[in-house]
Amino acid sequence: MKTLIIGTRGSELALWQANFIKDKLAEIGAPAEIKIIKTQGDKILNLRLDKLEGKGFFTKELEEELLAGTIDLAVHSHKDLPTVHPAGLIIAAVPEREDPAELLLILKDCVDVTQKLSLKTGAMVGTSSNRRKAQLLALRPDLNIEDLRGNVPTRIGKLRDEDYDAIMLARAGVKRLNIDLSEFHVEVLDTAELVPAPAQGALAIQIRENDHELYNVLQQLHHQETADEIGLERKVLNLFEGGCHMPLGCFCKREAGEYEVWVSKAESAEHFPDRLFFRVNSLEGLAERILSKYSVERRRPSKVFISREIGENNYFRRAVEKHGIEIEGRSLIRTFPIVNVLDPFYLKNIDWIFFSSRNAVSYFFNLKPLLSKKVQFGVVGRGSEDELRRHGHTAGFVGVGGDIDEIARDFAKLAENKTILFPRAQDSLLSIQSQLKANTKVVDLPIYETVVEEDIDPTSAEVLIFTSPSNVDAYFADNLLDRGQKVIAIGNSTGRKLEEMGVRYVLPFAPDEIGLAEAVFGIEI
Repeated sequence: MKTLIIGTRGSELALWQANFIKDKLAEIGAPAEIKIIKTQGDKILNLRLDKLEGKGFFTKELEEELLAGTIDLAVHSHKDLPTVHPAGLIIAAVPEREDPAELLLILKDCVDVTQKLSLKTGAMVGTSSNRRKAQLLALRPDLNIEDLRGNVPTRIGKLRDEDYDAIMLARAGVKRLNIDLSEFHVEVLDTAELVPAPAQGALAIQIRENDHELYNVLQQLHHQETADEIGLERKVLNLFEGGCHMPLGCFCKREAGEYEVWVSKAESAEHFPDRLFFRVNSLEGLAERILSKYSVERRRPSKVFISREIGENNYFRRAVEKHGIEIEGRSLIRTFPIVNVLDPFYLKNIDWIFFSSRNAVSYFFNLKPLLSKKVQFGVVGRGSEDELRRHGHTAGFVGVGGDIDEIARDFAKLAENKTILFPRAQDSLLSIQSQLKANTKVVDLPIYETVVEEDIDPTSAEVLIFTSPSNVDAYFADNLLDRGQKVIAIGNSTGRKLEEMGVRYVLPFAPDEIGLAEAVFGIEI
């Protein structure tokens, strides 16, 4: 076979990507060489990406050389490609995607672990992505976001020079370049917390449409599951008629035979984003369903009930009230401490302390425990993680997702041959403990009790959110659902309690403020 010519941009990451494909081609007996091509996006470094004219400013010149026949294939970061290909060109293959999560790199003297994302108040964060900016400000409205252009090493260099307190990067690029980040504090923002760009972490191999021989060769590099997932993401982008400057995140992954899909979309970088989560068996028609959820004509609830108090600056409150939806927040239970002094015995030889609720964290640290430096913390949900941060600690394990049994199995792998302390409610269901291996030692510590309120008044809200099994018991002891009222359950233990009562419900992906916002935005009234 003739030596193929691979066209690529000249940045370190682009060259890594081109050489990666070159090596893969060599493995299947297809020799290749690399040609570096400068694009508009490489030449104009003084403007924000959304200020550049037209689309494809990182791809246009490569595509022109493909059409002219001076190269045989072009290797792109898939997220840089316009959703509509030039006539005569196709994406012939999509290799398996790298981790699409985001990284927040923070100067060590700008770290404050008591705050979400470990960033000090008012920190200056560098990014030119409207998508990242909108989602970051939703999580931390106090942050100052400043433009940051350049390739990955250039951006890291600007952080090292203290032009910024922190910067955001795609984890895939950092992993591919094998960059040492030990001089920084690194926060990994997973895809359920900050939704990545459509096709983030994926490569695209582009060729001429009529090059059938090369197309057949490249099928050996093609990963169909990745292609299906990013196909949905890019279709959503296309339906919204957006480019890479749109504040739109979309991520799809296949998990246990189903597709999990997250969407985050804001009107601009300064606006609070609306988020959706779907779990479906098929991607057929899903992009169109997503588009319809964002329709301004869609009927939304006028009032939402939630069985706990909601703070003024809470993420969920801001997400819901931007649509004029009233929140009725009232807890149907009360909690009381049952331990006032902590026996030092409980803290001897502890490897992990695991919290299943925000209350467990609060009541435990109210006891002013003296902890060894080796102790690690595990939590269920980002609400518990945030409470743990308020006490000056970060979690080594954060269980996200509505399936508590899956979270328990994941933690059980870390907990083998370890000693785990469980500060908990007296009536806890012990879901995590039930999944631990026989060689894991459990130290049980009931520290608070739950008392159900009596004579609970019903709510007229169209959507009812229950935050625990005890709150379900309290409400339905005196009340029934009205016709048309919809129910959301935080966590599947709450869901199981609703099932016992014959109540249908929606289960958010995560038992936290973001998960609740996704569920309310997506619910049909």
